[in-house]
Amino acid sequence: MPPELTETLSTRNSVKMLAIMKQWEDGSGCQTDNTEKYLALLLFKLGLDAVVFYLCCRKLHASFLSLCSMSLLLADVLVACCMAAVWFFGAERSPVSACLFLAHTSATFGALPLPMMCLGLLDYCIEDTNIGRQSTFCKFLRNMVLTLLVWTQAVIYSLSSVKAKMMELDYMTGIKAVVCEVEESTLVPYFILGLFTTVFFTMLPFCSRITQWVKEAGRISELREEQENQGSDLFISPRPPLWFSLTLGFTTIWMPYLIVSVACLVLGYGAPAYITVNLLWLECTNSLLVVVVLWLKSKWLGPYSQLPENVCLLHFTDIQQLVFLKINENPI
Repeated sequence: MPPELTETLSTRNSVKMLAIMKQWEDGSGCQTDNTEKYLALLLFKLGLDAVVFYLCCRKLHASFLSLCSMSLLLADVLVACCMAAVWFFGAERSPVSACLFLAHTSATFGALPLPMMCLGLLDYCIEDTNIGRQSTFCKFLRNMVLTLLVWTQAVIYSLSSVKAKMMELDYMTGIKAVVCEVEESTLVPYFILGLFTTVFFTMLPFCSRITQWVKEAGRISELREEQENQGSDLFISPRPPLWFSLTLGFTTIWMPYLIVSVACLVLGYGAPAYITVNLLWLECTNSLLVVVVLWLKSKWLGPYSQLPENVCLLHFTDIQQLVFLKINENPI
């Protein structure tokens, strides 16, 4: 891992982190260049995002956030290729320094979360309106335009706000370093912290019954495969409310990611925006928005027979039985 964050600088609009580009001992002519470490970190993120995209993204035209997932993966490929070029040519021959590249990349990624979340929520809210009932091509074109607008504003923000410059400081006693400022996304970690806290305290009163409900959902799933029984008489009583069924399904998938993210935040392991703004965060946010909108529409518009295709289900099959049974009854 790169020796990131020797100091954190708070500004009015963002949090700046110091990325160590080079370091050396006093009196020594040998310098350690960390460019290849940043490249390895970007390649690791690209691989992780590729796996998440393969598991979660089903239909790109299904929603705005699905297209955002594709754009984020393509951006990861571009960023990794550019960083590889900077490392290959070296500081002397590269037209862009690693410091300038990382600073602009972090600012660009840091400007993505809020507009993506807002437009993603709006997209799900208008899904059953006349605007949302457009043809597949019109939906894809609309989402493509919105995605390009989100990235355009992020790039403009980066070009107008970043003033990257190399700084030399005493890293440790007898060790000097060349550093540059990169931006940390403050929205992503605190969004995850708030989501983890909400989910934890929501499920806490039901802890004693969660295992029973999950086992029963699995039993019903097996019986339906064998008997094709569509009735709800197999389910236990008392039955969990719809909001808790959806919360349980969401938690089954995303709690490990939330726990790791919150642990890093509590322990002070910060990361620049080009790392924290990834497909794990985006798909977690997508799943959250889907279940919230599904619950609200089930209350206002009546029951739904299935979850949307664009939610990351992974191994969600058994929990779906619990959710679907409740959706097909009176939602509460």
